Amino acid sequence: MLELWGIVIVFVVCPLLGALPVIAWITQAMTGRQLAQIGTGNIGVSSAFYHGGTLVGILAVFSEALKGIAAVLLTRTLFGEESAWELIALITLVVGRYSAGRGAGTTNVVWGFTVHDPLAAVFVFLLAGASFTILRSRQLAKFGVLVLFPLIVALLHAEEPARIMAAVALAALLGWIYKQIPDDLNLSIEEAQPESQAAFKFFRGAQDTLTLDDELDAAFVGQKAARLAEIKRWGYSVPKGWIIAPYEDPEALIEMLQPSELLPFVVRSSAIGEDTELASAAGQYETVLNVTSKQSLREAIARCRASYDSPTAVQYRRDRGVLEAAMAVLVQQQVQGVYSGVAFTRDPITKQGDAVVIEALPGNATGVVSGRVTPEEYRAYVVETDNFTSIQLEGQGNVPAALIKQVAYLSRHLEERYHGIPQDIEWTYDGQTLWVLQTRPITTLLPIWTRKIAAEVIPGLIRPLTWSINRPLTCGVWGGIFALVLGERAVGLDFNQTATLHYSRAYFNASLLGEIFRRMGLPPESLEFLTRGAKMSKPPLDTTLRNFPGLLRLLVREFCLLMDFNWDNRRRFVPALSELGQEFVEDLDPVRLLARVDFILELLRRATYYSILAPLSAALRQAIFRVKDGEIDNSRTPEVSSLREIQDLAINARQVLPEFNPDKAFEQLAQTPEGQEILDKFDKLLQRYGYLSEVGTDIAVPTWKEEPQAIKQLFVQFMQTNEPPRNQECQAKKKRGFVQRRVNLKGRVTEIYSRLLAELRWCFVALEVVWLKSGLLEQPGDIFFLEFEEVRRLVESFEPDFVEQLQDLVQLRRTQLAQNGQLNPVPLLVYGNNPPALPLRTAIASPDHVLQGIPASPGQAEGRVKVLRNLQAVPDIDKDTILVVPYTDSGWAPLLVRAGGLIAEAGGRLSHGAIIAREYGIPAIMDVKSATWMLQDGQRVRIDGYRGIVEISNDLRPDLRPE
Repeated sequence: MLELWGIVIVFVVCPLLGALPVIAWITQAMTGRQLAQIGTGNIGVSSAFYHGGTLVGILAVFSEALKGIAAVLLTRTLFGEESAWELIALITLVVGRYSAGRGAGTTNVVWGFTVHDPLAAVFVFLLAGASFTILRSRQLAKFGVLVLFPLIVALLHAEEPARIMAAVALAALLGWIYKQIPDDLNLSIEEAQPESQAAFKFFRGAQDTLTLDDELDAAFVGQKAARLAEIKRWGYSVPKGWIIAPYEDPEALIEMLQPSELLPFVVRSSAIGEDTELASAAGQYETVLNVTSKQSLREAIARCRASYDSPTAVQYRRDRGVLEAAMAVLVQQQVQGVYSGVAFTRDPITKQGDAVVIEALPGNATGVVSGRVTPEEYRAYVVETDNFTSIQLEGQGNVPAALIKQVAYLSRHLEERYHGIPQDIEWTYDGQTLWVLQTRPITTLLPIWTRKIAAEVIPGLIRPLTWSINRPLTCGVWGGIFALVLGERAVGLDFNQTATLHYSRAYFNASLLGEIFRRMGLPPESLEFLTRGAKMSKPPLDTTLRNFPGLLRLLVREFCLLMDFNWDNRRRFVPALSELGQEFVEDLDPVRLLARVDFILELLRRATYYSILAPLSAALRQAIFRVKDGEIDNSRTPEVSSLREIQDLAINARQVLPEFNPDKAFEQLAQTPEGQEILDKFDKLLQRYGYLSEVGTDIAVPTWKEEPQAIKQLFVQFMQTNEPPRNQECQAKKKRGFVQRRVNLKGRVTEIYSRLLAELRWCFVALEVVWLKSGLLEQPGDIFFLEFEEVRRLVESFEPDFVEQLQDLVQLRRTQLAQNGQLNPVPLLVYGNNPPALPLRTAIASPDHVLQGIPASPGQAEGRVKVLRNLQAVPDIDKDTILVVPYTDSGWAPLLVRAGGLIAEAGGRLSHGAIIAREYGIPAIMDVKSATWMLQDGQRVRIDGYRGIVEISNDLRPDLRPE
């Protein structure tokens, strides 16, 4: 029993004790200052001394010492003296201390360890004190102690491995925390409390000169220096450089360097807040070239620092909302460039296309960036696959083409390193080496909007009414999920900016999602991995550990997802759908229809939560347990279950009507009692699945109930072929069961969500009928060109001015949608919030006539291409047809099963088309970029659903060949 209480103290009481912000309370009570909002933001002993003075610092030491001693003594009363549990208690105390107050817990550990093992503490203190006094390096002393004290514990207690392991774990934890938080000793001594300045000068020791070989913190030395250090660690060529931190005396570095005519230096700014995604600060701060003496180096550093406070720089920061911070200075060896220039990984003027825009000229890069000389301009297209790289070059000049291609290749790879964020890269070539002088985001091309995932979630052309309802629902749920994981780290993120419309199509904010995933400790491609089966890199361990509590909260939600849905389904969804089914929308007036819409939207808010989490949960489980797609039963998915029932009914119909005319099958069935029974069952089936449509998430698209022609065609086709589905049986039942439960849940959620959306659509259609009769609207479909709040205005408050301009507004939006519908191909990425009105059509290189996508359904097929951009005109499709579509939703299912293969521009292994294709043994490849543009009707292709490859033939049908 005592050990149980001891475990409670170690793992519950000690973290809570560490989390108590006693230092913050003391400082605020005595000085009125909030440590979390000033300086480094740390809540520690050193910040108490720095911002509060000697008395506050002493009280802070006393409070933290008591915490460490209390943790050890409480543990000792239950586990005995000098046990490993005392060190574990210190570990949990430090975890609580860091997670709640961004403090390292050094004082807790020092005093706690002294009580735990006085002899070892004396040895550590003597050796550490002596080494610091002699070497005067606080970095060496700080990290040296972390090696020293576990070593001394091991020497003194070699017979206690548990104690040694706990000491090693405690040292490793402290070392990790030291790397995560800025050091208060780096703050300006002049701004510390006067009585604390002497102590800070002593403990700062000999300042270690920072270089570009170190791992630098952008919050301390600025983004420019930190990025150059980062890309140098990645293996790119960066000139040797040294960093003078803000408020640091540069004399030591000046004395160390030996500038001369033969070895000139360049002095550059690296201000905190410069070269970020918010502001580039290009040209705002001083850069001094050709520094050839110590005196000129001293003057250049002073000029660079002074430029931070220039009126133009101050105004620039104010205009862009950049916080006032400080200026670090970067001193680098100056490269004598033979050719130099800048490269933009995306065109900052047109904001579109795949070209790397390069400006270059002989000599140093200064001439290009200064704007005093007109450089040569080149455009390079980099096409790279697993076994193929091609660089096409546009433009001619005096700079060698081979060098321009090398710059383009380097630029594209740097962009990939920075998660696809367009980069502005300054470079120079000295005749042997291509040097990177700077890389920063092109701020005018942010945020980046992507069609990936969005093209599958809500595909096709989107009308205003659909978007005005879908966007708040989707963004709200995603925001709630992200806020759950991030907690306080969600501050500053606007989740309403998760999605937008460009060219009447949905785009997700890749920049925002990438930032969210990085804050969550996950790779930026996490969402793509979960939804589309893309590859994902390993998440960084430090940020994952930092977000562990939030990820644990999300994991609890995932674990309880089925239970929560069952509860909501019984209490909300089933009664609500039953209530909706008892009321005919045709009998309701506009006011009651609007009330019905509000009722459905309230249900949809909760249903959207499940419609997002259930597929993610199923995908995550499938990835973890490595269950193959073919081992999963998707029969609960509405489009699969509906097809199975249609097929079963068609088999029965074939028995009733062995010989029939396909064009008159329904009329012939109606002539016999058995056939009439089949038709009655078909009508019931159509009623049951009538909520499905071509685009399940778009309420502007008619449902099967409204337009059943495609289902009737499929029924007749099944009567003709009479082929059973070729779904595979599961081979790994135990693993599949854990995944299958989530797949089943996903199917149930899809049904509820789709039924609610259909009910919502039918409300608006009924409202439109009323307004068509009154003359408020002119033609069917007009209501979907209004936003929801505009619909509400028309119902609740009849405004003559708004009604007068209503027809013009609808017509304008109809015209815009029609224009956007002619756009092909649709840009995969859009840069910035104001894309060009008409995107450029840039040629897409296709090496050896091969296109690559995501393998979604195994098998191989060869046939003629049929490009189908919508379901408005259903063509003749057979097993010789390779269907090429922009996306696949549940409504496409009747068409897909008739084809010999499928190629889709959007989607992944878990998309509707992929599931149907696997169910019926049809090879399918998803995510083939610009497929509906590059492939032509009648063109012969061969698709490989195992590798995700489309091989293109130049063999066209005779009637399609040019004369």
